[in-house]
Amino acid sequence: MSKEIKTDDVIFNFFKQVCDEKDDVKCVELGNGWISAMETNLANMEKNLEETDKVKYQESINSNKQQLDSLKGKTASEWREYATQCMIEILDHKTKS
Repeated sequence: MSKEIKTDDVIFNFFKQVCDEKDDVKCVELGNGWISAMETNLANMEKNLEETDKVKYQESINSNKQQLDSLKGKTASEWREYATQCMIEILDHKTKS
């Protein structure tokens, strides 16, 4: 029997790991790893877009890049707060779906 893995669940579990990490250095490392992975994903998505779609989604792409830039340099407590907010948003989205 195959169980489907949902993206929201993976993201939620990642942010739970950030919140649960007691070592501040490891917590920040997790957060910085998140930034790096999301920058790579965003760059790959942008690279694979047709030119017309790049224009269509440029504002969203720029917004995502700004969001990632705003996360750089966060402390462990700031990462935990951010991760908590993300988990709340995921749960809110699930209850509305």
